[in-house]
Amino acid sequence: MQTTIPADRRQRIQDLGYDYAAQPQELLNSCNLCGANVLVTITQRDRYGYPAQASACSRCSLVFLNPRMTAAAYSRFYDGVYRPLVSAFHGRIIDARTIQAEQREYAQDRAEFVRPFLTRSGLTTMLDIGGSTGVVAGHFAKVFGLTGTLIDPAPLEVQEARAFGLETITGLVEEYDFGGRRFDFVLICQTVDHLLDVAGTLKRVRELLTPNGSLFIDIVDFRAAYLRNWSVEDAIKIDHPYYLTQDTMTAYLRRAGFETVRAAYAADHLHVSYLCRPTQTTPQAVPDVAAVAQLFREIRYVQNAPRPS
Repeated sequence: MQTTIPADRRQRIQDLGYDYAAQPQELLNSCNLCGANVLVTITQRDRYGYPAQASACSRCSLVFLNPRMTAAAYSRFYDGVYRPLVSAFHGRIIDARTIQAEQREYAQDRAEFVRPFLTRSGLTTMLDIGGSTGVVAGHFAKVFGLTGTLIDPAPLEVQEARAFGLETITGLVEEYDFGGRRFDFVLICQTVDHLLDVAGTLKRVRELLTPNGSLFIDIVDFRAAYLRNWSVEDAIKIDHPYYLTQDTMTAYLRRAGFETVRAAYAADHLHVSYLCRPTQTTPQAVPDVAAVAQLFREIRYVQNAPRPS
């Protein structure tokens, strides 16, 4: 089912004057998860009304924008467009200041999720990838006695993060050189969907972790997102290059050399959290063939059947 964008929302988005179609873009010819090159276009627009196509890999069912903006275009997007666009969509101001109340609640909830594994663990250093305003990293640093480093591409949000006493880096994790540094704990909170290279980033995180380190990561479950609104288009947005399910996230983690020690649905029923530890890689891990086929059938059903009453 294709949802019609309300007129007031459409006008707010148009008033931003952001020309998505004019941004430099790149076409992806293979899947970032399994490397297959048989891709199926599943939608031609996103929730904002932009002409953003999404492809799904026929082998593993990974969904991603294709084409997508280049890294340079995304850097400019996060520098001044991202928060105004999200604000226009929701009809209220969502910026580096107003988002912090929600982030504080999230930080407290996720700290409880990892507490049994981090308390008295001996871990001392932390890297927060896509750490936004630093609220989450700051809370984790305080609660678990960690020395925190944060990297995020949005300058205004990084500026807010400095107030928490964190080391801050403005940039994309895919492009930043950490040299020989290693961290005991890595956070990727509500960020993996924003990455340009999920496989490469997880591989790098595996290399950045100390031998006894841990990774916290959560996803927006793509299936939950399109079932919630009974619309695939409403689950797609230009700020998310990738759309993960529990099956594709598990395969990503196994390929990168992580085992899941705890997983849980968040209170919003949309996000799924994972606490992971390093293990041997499983280079050929992919979702089950039956699960892939089921996802494609479900997408087509949602796109064509009336929403259940």
